Order: sequence, then structure tokens, then C-alpha cells
Amino acid sequence: MSKILVTGGCGYIGSHTIVDLVENGFDVISVDNNSRSNPHILDGVEKITGKKIKNYKVDLCNYDDLFAIFQENEDVIGIIHFAAYKSVGESVKKPLMYFENNLTSLINLLKCVKEFGTPYFVFSSSCTVYGNPDHVPVTESTPPRAAESAYGYTKQMGEQIINEFAKSSGTQSILLRYFNPVGAHPSCLIGEMPVGKPENLVPVITQTAIGKMAKMNVYGDDYPTRDGSCVRDYIHVCDIAHAHTLALQYLEEERNNGLCEVFNLGTGNGVTVLEAIKAFEKISGVPLNYSIDSRRPGDVIAIYANNDLARKVLGWNPQFSLDEMMATAWKWEQKLHTDEKLLKKQDPDLN
Repeated sequence: MSKILVTGGCGYIGSHTIVDLVENGFDVISVDNNSRSNPHILDGVEKITGKKIKNYKVDLCNYDDLFAIFQENEDVIGIIHFAAYKSVGESVKKPLMYFENNLTSLINLLKCVKEFGTPYFVFSSSCTVYGNPDHVPVTESTPPRAAESAYGYTKQMGEQIINEFAKSSGTQSILLRYFNPVGAHPSCLIGEMPVGKPENLVPVITQTAIGKMAKMNVYGDDYPTRDGSCVRDYIHVCDIAHAHTLALQYLEEERNNGLCEVFNLGTGNGVTVLEAIKAFEKISGVPLNYSIDSRRPGDVIAIYANNDLARKVLGWNPQFSLDEMMATAWKWEQKLHTDEKLLKKQDPDLN
């Protein structure tokens, strides 16, 4: 089996991608320092796949520790790089922290790729590289605009670094530009586990519905959109995960047309924040307590994908509807709530 190193394997998209990789015959190891993830998520991965995944609790910004992992796993043929800080709002407040962490970790990883001759590299990029586009849907050739946040800039810079690195090293790379991953594995054994207060819309919705948050804010109802709220392209995390498997298979089968290729990963459907709220209320039967607040710094007005290239070239076809995205997210939140209550019952000190 081909061995793949997944950075950020204990994270939301990383854990779902590990499941998809294992189910498609890959051998996987993970690197995650767990600063913003829960190591127990790999227990869920093991229950789904029957495979225990080894995680190296290492900070990618520490080159020597990372180098040692490559020494121990010289048979790794591909890297999928998820590990990064990802909060748009936090990056607006702490830009230097984002530049230092996200870019240093990437550069260290690429140094190891060069040193050990790892042939394939898949990068977790983002639709934030497009900034506020003039036209939607965006294609891979849509000219990037100025990013709206330091997080977005780290993705733009990351893509540039990988592009130049591929030219000089011959490493075959794919940049996957995600739109808005949501939902959970249908088994409800893994899902999104935000550390602290969530900032992404769907966990905010589910935590409000379960009562963990008293109410939620909709940031802006005066945008030039059909109902005044921001437009996004929500895509199920399992669909995102499968695209990484397809990307590696595409590289292994030598079907790529260049050293560095780019693919959008979105459904192609723009959904407003208020429409997402209504979709959740419909599938759950739970009315949400929300209020309209002022616009939030760093938010793009409207963006959704043209995914024709990923469909045609990678053979990628998103399977989950918006209702299914919301349903799996809600079942996962309910499971977390049940597990938490059970723990508190077993250990009164947690109350």
C-alpha cells in the first residue's frame, strides 16, 4: 500500500480524509500537535475503518522534529497538508501569528519533501484566495483579488510557494481550493470539534440549537445579495475528503498535465447565511435564536464555485445535498451532547 502522510490528521477535514484514504487502500500516518484538535477523533477513525492511525504529536514549525518523522517513514510517497490556523476573524486580529505558523510549517514541510524526494504533494487551499471576486461562480482561472484576511493571504502565499517549489524540485503538486466544508461522517463517529467558541456557521448553528450557545449572530443583512446576508458554497466534508484520494490517484497514475495544478472543491451552488439557517430549521424542526449584527471584518460578500474542472479531470462528483449536510451536522452535535452528559453523570466533578 502507498503510504501517505497527513498533516493535521486529527482535525476536521484531515480525519475525514484519513477515513477515505484508508477505505481506498492507502496506508496513512498523521502529524498533528493537537493545539487545535482532539486526538480522540482518531478513535472514531479506527472504529470506522478498523485501522489504528499513528499520530506524531509534533509542531511542524519545529524542523528537527519533523525531519525525524521523515527519517522514520522514508517510504512515504505523498503528503496531504492540512495543518494550519484557519480562523478568518482571529487572523484579522493576529496576522503575524498566522503568517508565522502557516508559512513556517509549510516551508519546513517542503524542505523535508525535497530532502527525502517525496514525489506527491496535495495542499489544503481555500476559496479565500479569490478575495471579493468581480463575478461568480469563480473558476480556477479567476484572477485572485486582494485577500480579505491574513488567513486568506497565507493561502495565496502558500500556493505561490508550492508553485515555485514544484518548478525547482519536480515535486508533483495539487492545490485544492475548498469552499465551505460542513457536516459530519454519516456514522457520527467523527465530525467537527471546534476548540473554544466556533466561528464557522454550521457549528454555530448546531451549538445554538442544542443550547450550548444562547443565540447566534448573522453578520450583516445589508450586502448586495438576494436576502442581504453573505453567500457561500457549502460542501459536505466527506465530498471534500474524497477529492484528496482522487487527487493522489490522479498523480500516481501520471494523468497530471503539469507540476502544479489547481481545482475548486465546491457544489457550485451559492447559499445565503439566512437560507442555511432555514435549511437547518427545516431538517431539525428546531427554531434558531438569532439576531442580525453588523458586518464582520474579513468576510467576503459572495463566493461559490464552478467545479467543472474537478468533475472532468479528477472524476469528482459531490454526493451530499444541503439538507444532508445539515442533517449529519445535527446528528453529530446531538451525539456530542449525549456523550458530554454521560461523562458528567459518570464524573460529577465535571459539572
